[in-house]
Amino acid sequence: MEWEVVIGLEIHAQLATRSKIFSGAATAYGAAPNTQACAVDLGLPGVLPVLNAEAVRMAAKFGLAIGASVAERSVFARKNYFYPDLPKGYQISQYELPVVSRGQVEIELDDGETKTIGVTRAHLEEDAGKSLHEDFANATGIDLNRAGTPLLEIVSEPDMRSAKEAVAYMKKIHTLVRYLGICDGNMQEGSFRCDANVSVRPKGQREFGTRTETKNLNSFRYVERAINHEIERQIDIIEGGGSVVQETRLYDPNKDETRSMRSKEEANDYRYFPDPDLLPLVIDPAFLESVREALPELPDEKKHRFMTHHGLSAYDAGVLTASRELADYYEAVVQACGGHAKLAANWVMGDFSAFLNKDNREIADSPVSAAMLGGLLARIEDNTISGKIAKEVFEAMWAGEGDADAVIEARGLKQITDTSAIEAIIDEIIAANPAQVEQYRGGKDKLFGFFVGQAMKATQGKANPQQLNELLKRKLAG
Repeated sequence: MEWEVVIGLEIHAQLATRSKIFSGAATAYGAAPNTQACAVDLGLPGVLPVLNAEAVRMAAKFGLAIGASVAERSVFARKNYFYPDLPKGYQISQYELPVVSRGQVEIELDDGETKTIGVTRAHLEEDAGKSLHEDFANATGIDLNRAGTPLLEIVSEPDMRSAKEAVAYMKKIHTLVRYLGICDGNMQEGSFRCDANVSVRPKGQREFGTRTETKNLNSFRYVERAINHEIERQIDIIEGGGSVVQETRLYDPNKDETRSMRSKEEANDYRYFPDPDLLPLVIDPAFLESVREALPELPDEKKHRFMTHHGLSAYDAGVLTASRELADYYEAVVQACGGHAKLAANWVMGDFSAFLNKDNREIADSPVSAAMLGGLLARIEDNTISGKIAKEVFEAMWAGEGDADAVIEARGLKQITDTSAIEAIIDEIIAANPAQVEQYRGGKDKLFGFFVGQAMKATQGKANPQQLNELLKRKLAG
């Protein structure tokens, strides 16, 4: 039997506010346990939550960016469940009336085709604390620093039909929230993670199969592996005559498998009801318009502009706009090198990105600024150095030896463009290799590379390649 996979993702993006969603406690990552939890976060008697306006602004930015409806009136509810790291015994979230609903994003598939994924809703909520097991014998430690941290939960439609589509969608949301500046997207720290809802059904069947939810996936690789494992597991169960159980599961990356965590709750299990301590959230048109006016150029818009204005291919434009920081760096390089967009693209995607990866650096920490790289590319364009020599110069710049001009001067790397000097070197090479000259003139054209290599060796790579080739061809022709 042929099977069809149905996937929906619930992405949790931690909003980049300085304080929590309902209290003034800090949200900085890495503080000592329980040093960033105030009376409101602890749920002590008599405390009252106060909504963080910046969290609302960030949710509205996301809604506008995906073409969604931003509700004039939304309501906070209490979602009741009992975990050791949830001190109030409930989580403040949104249920029936979320702040954002009915949006969509476009993803690009492996074959270059695009697909639209619906976003059902995006609602504001507070995060729970964290349970720590590894440092305690027969006990669990509780860190409430994360309790009350603002989250935007982004719930997709069940529109994805493969793990690769799910990863493409998650990457698109990840890029978008970072462009908007509403989430740092740091998956290792848990500020961007997702739950994957997966089911299978016979191809052609309209009804959905029984779904499972795999919780807290915090890397693109794990999302793909967890979904693929769950697909295989469910198909094996059904083809073996069994039935898939609706449940919540966890992914174990070491064993590359999912395992049961608990039976899946329904909405009534959480006993949602409007939070009596919070008034409905009302967003007036003037506030929403101010958010709209402050929106940055979004990834798809930037990609289109890079293709039309800079003449880049869809692939190059896609790579360079994958992060706002890389796109900004690239455009600064283009400006610094005099508008040579394709050359800049090649270097930013090539040597620059390779050195960043090798040293595990962020763009902000690069020892080669955009102005410095632009200066290097300008020296290629004005024939001061060749592209090959430029790689040596870039490596020296990365090591802190100064800008391109300083390195070129210090190492004596200026390109030889004096025709008479190049001709003299060619004459010496021809005189020293009569057998190869005779073979070349007899029709063995591949020997041309030999002569180029000899000339480059003699000039230590400094001869202008175009001049060298032209002069060699003329001299070897006799």
